[in-house]
Amino acid sequence: MRTLVVLPTFNEAGNIDEVLRRLRSAVPDANVLVVDDSSPDGTADLAETISAELGAIDVLRRREKSGLGSAYREGFRYGLTSGYDVMVEMDSDLSHDPDALPSLLDAVNKGASLALGSRYIPGGSIPDWSWHRRALSRWGNRYAARVLRMGVADATSGYRAYTAPALAEIDFNSVRADGYAFQIEMAYRVLRGGGAIIEVPISFSDRVRGESKMSSRIVVEALVLVTGWGIRDRILKFRRR
Repeated sequence: MRTLVVLPTFNEAGNIDEVLRRLRSAVPDANVLVVDDSSPDGTADLAETISAELGAIDVLRRREKSGLGSAYREGFRYGLTSGYDVMVEMDSDLSHDPDALPSLLDAVNKGASLALGSRYIPGGSIPDWSWHRRALSRWGNRYAARVLRMGVADATSGYRAYTAPALAEIDFNSVRADGYAFQIEMAYRVLRGGGAIIEVPISFSDRVRGESKMSSRIVVEALVLVTGWGIRDRILKFRRR
C-alpha cells in the first residue's frame, strides 16, 4: 500500500527532526507530507533540510495558521490526487508514538476503512494525564458514541489511518470542524458511508517540547456540533417514517 503520513505543524522546530527520523525508522516505505502553517520558528525550513537527507518528505507551506482540521483536509486532498492508498494523520509533537504506526497499517490490511489509535480499549493508556482530564475525555467520547450511535471508544483520537476509498466518499468542503470535533466527524462520516472502523490500542503521551494547541473553544465546539448532529439525525429519521 502506498502510504502518506500527513503531519500538520506550527512551531514544531523542537520536535520535527525527531518525529521525521522516527517515522522513517518505523515505516521506511511511507512518504510524509508536512503541512506547515507559516511557523515563525522555521519548522518548514528544518523539514526541507531533513527531506534532503532522508528523502520522500514533502513540505506544503500555507500562508497562515488555519487550524488542524483544515491542514488534514488539505493533506488528504493531496494524497487522493497523488494516488496514495492509505493516508495517516498524527500529531507532530511526539504525543503519538511512530512505532505504533505499523499496527494501524496492519489493521487497514485486515479490512479497516479507518484504523483508529485508541486510548480507551484494553492495552491503550494515557500515562501522563490527571484523573480529571482523563475523565473529561472519556465522558466526551462516551457522549459522542451515544448521541451519534457510534460503537467507537475513542472517536477524538488524532492518530489514525484511512483508506483512500473511505476518504474519497467524504465531501471535505462540508467538513468545517477543527480539533476534537473534526476527529469525531470524520469517524462518523466513515461509518455513515458504510466503512469499518478498527480500534488499535496506543499509549498517548503529552508533548515534551512546545505548547499545546488545544483550547476550551475546541472542546465547546465539539460538544455543540456533536449535539447538533445527533438532533439532526433523529429529526431526519422521524421524517422518514
